[in-house]
Amino acid sequence: MSYLNCAPERRTIQIIDQTLRDGPQSWWGMKMRRDMGLPIAGELDRTGFHTIDLVGSSIFEVLARHCREDPWDQLISLSKAMPRTTVRAGTRSNGIVTFGLTADSVMDLWVQRLCAHGIGSFWIYDGLFNTDKIGRLVKTAQAHGAAAMPCILYADSPYHTDEYYAARTRELVALGADGIELEDAAGLLTPERTRTLVRAIKQAAGALPVEIHFHSNNALAPINYLEGVLAGADVVHTASGPLAAGVSLPSTENTVANLRYAGYDVDLDETRFAPVAEHLRRVAEYEDLPVGRPAEYSLFLYRHQLPGGMTGTFKDQLKARGMEGRFEEVLDEMSRVRTELGYPVMATPFSQLVGTQAVLNIVTGKRYSVVPDEVMIYAHGFYGQPVAPLDQNVLDLIMDSVKAKSYQDWEPPQPSLSELRTRFGESISDDELILRLLVPEADVEAMRATPQRNRDFAPTTKQARFIRELVETSVGAYLHIDGPGFELTLEGDH
Repeated sequence: MSYLNCAPERRTIQIIDQTLRDGPQSWWGMKMRRDMGLPIAGELDRTGFHTIDLVGSSIFEVLARHCREDPWDQLISLSKAMPRTTVRAGTRSNGIVTFGLTADSVMDLWVQRLCAHGIGSFWIYDGLFNTDKIGRLVKTAQAHGAAAMPCILYADSPYHTDEYYAARTRELVALGADGIELEDAAGLLTPERTRTLVRAIKQAAGALPVEIHFHSNNALAPINYLEGVLAGADVVHTASGPLAAGVSLPSTENTVANLRYAGYDVDLDETRFAPVAEHLRRVAEYEDLPVGRPAEYSLFLYRHQLPGGMTGTFKDQLKARGMEGRFEEVLDEMSRVRTELGYPVMATPFSQLVGTQAVLNIVTGKRYSVVPDEVMIYAHGFYGQPVAPLDQNVLDLIMDSVKAKSYQDWEPPQPSLSELRTRFGESISDDELILRLLVPEADVEAMRATPQRNRDFAPTTKQARFIRELVETSVGAYLHIDGPGFELTLEGDH
């Protein structure tokens, strides 16, 4: 069909920006330091976005462990730099950072402290729709002045029908949600399925706004966005061009143009797009990071369903194990494991559980001879009720170990905050408590011992950039540069 001027009515479509959260999560493994993001925060703030997504619990761990940067400081700095726009955080209903389960007391404190530092909106997800957990966090966020948007994670299976998702939407609406988000993290949706699914969710959501957040793993997301708004979606998620496309989301630049050509209004200041994109390209060049590139359509995606945000980190993990050449073999095993485990949606923590089990099956050469604790906990139903029954033969293999049997009478721990504080001292602040619970102590101490990095990504010549890199990376007290037509000597105290 032709999408030109296809809008049945003239209405305004809102945009949620993912340049600081899902874009770098997808392309840069979450490693966006404060000095990378802060220079564009003002531009993003003045663009006119509905919301700017900013943080998730895994980003906290990556910033502390790998970037040696205090994630609370980054959150506070970026939040204060964007006073005009609502900033958002994402959270699982029953876990932060860990692929296991987190105590309710910690989940509640996590939401409360994010609100205290400027977060005004949450997307809350749970692949198995534990509505009691989702509902509690909805109320917690709203009690602290933030909007709560429960998230429906799309999965492609015989069980994840439009009727299934419509029923889940009605349950989420009944929790008092402020809206509904539909996320296709693996880019699995087709235009035809988008049309029927968004229509079903929109009808079930009633008067609540519906957001769509589709990754471009299979190159269909830009078309699916048009189909989604035609079916009634009110808000779409995008990222600046250098952090868009492929495993990430459609670009803001292209999405806005498409929506306007289709006959919709989008109230954004387009003059802000180019400065943001130019800065991100410089960051990518200086830091030797990839920029977004379109993907080609692949039927194989529908077998493994690996989400965009996990692709880069998963490849890195395989490379660290010397298995980078077996990536497709692991993906094929993932599709088999997912079917055997009852078609869990491929999002945290289930994508990691399926991926880990697939790697173990291949490395050991004997399927399910080694089973992680989290897979045992999943098989016992502690994450929630799977959408389909587990393969009985596989279930027997999992439950055969002594460790698996020990979980039969297990209850997920629910320590109070007072009990948790005893590990670190009663005087510890709420923010420090969260950080210590999320990040190993050695990494926190290393972070604190590392001087704050503040790299200048301003435009410059290649020669000047080379000199600046030498200065930034020099570990001595003397630096001499001798080049055609110039000579520079820098000395410092020992």
